[in-house]
Amino acid sequence: MNLRIRIASEEDAQALLALYAPYVEYTAITFEYEVPSAEEFRERIRKTMRKYPYLVLEADGVPAGYAYASPFHDRPAYDWAVETSIYMGEQYRKIGGGRLLHEGLEEALRLQGIRNMNACIAYPKEEDEYLTKNSVEFHSHLCYRLVGEFYQCGYKFGRWYDMVWMEKLIGPHEVPAAPIRPFLEIREQAAAMLAHYARNIKEV
Repeated sequence: MNLRIRIASEEDAQALLALYAPYVEYTAITFEYEVPSAEEFRERIRKTMRKYPYLVLEADGVPAGYAYASPFHDRPAYDWAVETSIYMGEQYRKIGGGRLLHEGLEEALRLQGIRNMNACIAYPKEEDEYLTKNSVEFHSHLCYRLVGEFYQCGYKFGRWYDMVWMEKLIGPHEVPAAPIRPFLEIREQAAAMLAHYARNIKEV
């Protein structure tokens, strides 16, 4: 199986929505209740890419996962920090694709001058059929650290779930801080960099 990462486009909306929908319908990994429409999902991609990377992992040419960044907070003092999201198709988990996708996202954010990657993660007190602790473990393996926990703040499937924040620092915090470069400004450079994020996986 050949894995590669590329920059997303609005035309990926339907394929990526197909990957995301099961998370909404069958898990508490996302606290979203209703699967968005294809047009709404397309607008999310469009809005994100005005400033941040939105990346697709392909397995043998088929979208297998995606990752993107969004504002940590809207005020300009937070410009150097982002919230990250990553979703993998169920059949493509545990083959190293999630790590590869995250590495590509991290490098693209470095090109922009981002310094803090933050992940907001749903967390169960006890694992159940809707939510495990796998996401926290995944981010821990990528050198994120736990920085905060909010208790019973999310309600889905008739159950209360906690939420944790994890953080990874990916660059020096210089003074004065250089302005962030919008993704559109570094898109070509990012595309060239992502060309090196490919891997052949021997299927078992």
